[in-house]
Amino acid sequence: PCAMSDHAGLVSHLRAAWLSGKTRPLEYRTAQLEALGLFLEEKQQDILEATALDMRKPSFEVELSEISICRSELNHTLNNLGAWMKDENVDKNWATQLDSAFIHKDPYGVVLIIGPWNYPINLLLVPLIGAIAAGNCVVLKPSEISRNMERLVAEALPSYLDKDCFAVVTAGVEETTRLLENKFDYIFFTGSTSVGRIVMTAAAKHLTPVTLELGGKNPCYVSDTCNVQNVARRVAWGRFFNARQTCVAPDYILCSVEMRERLVPALREAITEFYGPEPRNSLDFARIVGDKQFKRVQALLSSGRVAIGGETDEKERYIAPTVLVDVQEDDPVMREEIFGPVLPILTVTSEEDAITFISARERPLTLYVFSSSTKVVRRLLERTSSGGFCANDTIMHMTLTSLPFGGIGLSGMGRYHGRFTFETFSHLRSVLLRADGREALNSLRYPPYAPRRLPLLRTTVESRRRRTAACTLL
Repeated sequence: PCAMSDHAGLVSHLRAAWLSGKTRPLEYRTAQLEALGLFLEEKQQDILEATALDMRKPSFEVELSEISICRSELNHTLNNLGAWMKDENVDKNWATQLDSAFIHKDPYGVVLIIGPWNYPINLLLVPLIGAIAAGNCVVLKPSEISRNMERLVAEALPSYLDKDCFAVVTAGVEETTRLLENKFDYIFFTGSTSVGRIVMTAAAKHLTPVTLELGGKNPCYVSDTCNVQNVARRVAWGRFFNARQTCVAPDYILCSVEMRERLVPALREAITEFYGPEPRNSLDFARIVGDKQFKRVQALLSSGRVAIGGETDEKERYIAPTVLVDVQEDDPVMREEIFGPVLPILTVTSEEDAITFISARERPLTLYVFSSSTKVVRRLLERTSSGGFCANDTIMHMTLTSLPFGGIGLSGMGRYHGRFTFETFSHLRSVLLRADGREALNSLRYPPYAPRRLPLLRTTVESRRRRTAACTLL
């Protein structure tokens, strides 16, 4: 890690390395990615210990949501990088038939990746994989809130990667603000909407493009036709995984009064099945990351009425898996993303009512729908807007490297995972290579202009509308 005051020197050091062309060859990118794989392999035990110290995260959850996802991204990228880097030929008009037209994937240059505390490996390294794959130099800023993880990344990661091209900066709020004053060629930020605004404002000064992966209140609509036991288990798993410190977890449930009466006992059963009669004694249930976060979530328990759970222990930063009922839409718990193991249930009178409720709010990162009717699922998909959409399960859409992950509106902008991460960190450069001869063909477009040449010129440069076949099958 570098000295706090010398961010400008660090950025210019990285920019010099980038300008030397060092990061561009496929072999170099592959070697750095493989070194990152070695870091994950050799430091696995340290990663498990650091996350246990920071938030008592169960090692099973860390293996699944941090290490496994990073390994999957890494392997997918190494398998496909050669193909992704190739120039992509494009269609040509008549005027350029004899020329070469293609898209060339250029790295942006020196990029900044700011990671969050809730998944401190996954949400820092997955963007890094794409940034390396695309040929950039990178400044990494892990979250200072997950302290043990920050220390591990700062102390261990630099010894695996090329120090001229990759650096880790440890910084709190003030130093991060100063770090953002430097000119980066791209900024990738994961965190809260309020900090997202600060990052985007800083980026605007240099006209730096950004990807913002933010949060939001993810609705979970449960229709009257579904298998209640399955819904309860899938919702409880997604909701209480990592003590609901997950940006894509379901944030609140919308269902009819009748469904609520069936769902609450099923949720109680699922919670007991997962964490035992006393979840505080379960090794499979995480803690809140810090005192400030604990107090904020604890205050939200006054909304509605506690139907399940509700116990807290400040010393341990423990909040039991909790379900709230009789919640009103203007209650404190509905005004912000909860980011803790508290699940409010709100009742709606119909599917139409649920769509109206969802659409009246800021667009969420994910929308969940549970229904055994494909018609209901399709209607919600067509008539709502969200970053991602998942039916009859929670969080599982995140496991596919083939699906882009990202928000819309207040839940963020831009997308990544798999090829989309490579594309996020690549500038798609348009290239036309023409021969220096054949000048006669160009004379049509030169002054003095002759209007009679216009029809021929238009034929050579305009795209034509295709005539659809007359006998379209009905």
